[in-house]
Amino acid sequence: MGASLEVEEIQIAGYEQPIGLRLYRPQRAGRNLPVVLYFHGGGFTSGELNDADAAASYLAEHTPAWVVSVGYSLAPQYPFPCALKDGYLAAQWALANAHAYHAEPHRMGVAGHDAGGNLATCLSMMARDRGEFTFMAQALLAPLLDPSMTRLGDEKKLDSDVNLKQCAQCYLAYLPAVAQRLHPYAAPIESRRLAGLPTVLIASAEHDVLHVEAERYAAALIAAGVRTEITRHLNVSHYALAAHKPALDDVAVFFRRRLADPS
Repeated sequence: MGASLEVEEIQIAGYEQPIGLRLYRPQRAGRNLPVVLYFHGGGFTSGELNDADAAASYLAEHTPAWVVSVGYSLAPQYPFPCALKDGYLAAQWALANAHAYHAEPHRMGVAGHDAGGNLATCLSMMARDRGEFTFMAQALLAPLLDPSMTRLGDEKKLDSDVNLKQCAQCYLAYLPAVAQRLHPYAAPIESRRLAGLPTVLIASAEHDVLHVEAERYAAALIAAGVRTEITRHLNVSHYALAAHKPALDDVAVFFRRRLADPS
């Protein structure tokens, strides 16, 4: 982590239990930083704030931004929609406290890796539908998007570090009821209401069975009129993408453009 960052950990009330937030802010930043919510990976069942540290600190320094990393509740103890509603509460907290951290709540983006990518885009849907606040941009790194698992690539041909069995276990824990696996806030790739979502950058990895669904989701977003950028990073695996500098560079550049101060 760069020495030029101020880092703070707090707890807030979550949907069913207290959740941790780790806050990153460049020390010498001005008073008009954008806000970025970041969600770690772990297939909905594992992971913690430390897993998000490389991405969150990089984005805080290189966007630059006030980054709020969210330690959401994990399945199977806390299944859908706990993690997503934790994310919504974290966004509300960030909006209410942005000025105290010299950030601007009207310039907010959201990002995540793996399950965090699912939460980021589903939170964008929830925000659009509720109308309480708006994300200006979303960045998804190797996101989990398809609980039906009908769009996975060939794990052997792709030399993937994620396989069908692992995906099935994660979805079973997070979505124990079959009907939940078609809910648009859990299966964004199944949604027929993608219009009105914020501009999106989707970063996929060559050695990842999930890059197929990521690219199909990008196509669906484009068809719905959502401004969409899609990249595939060669010689990178699913798990490595979360700390892959070229991917994080892309996200930082994307947020610099999309969350720019209009003044």
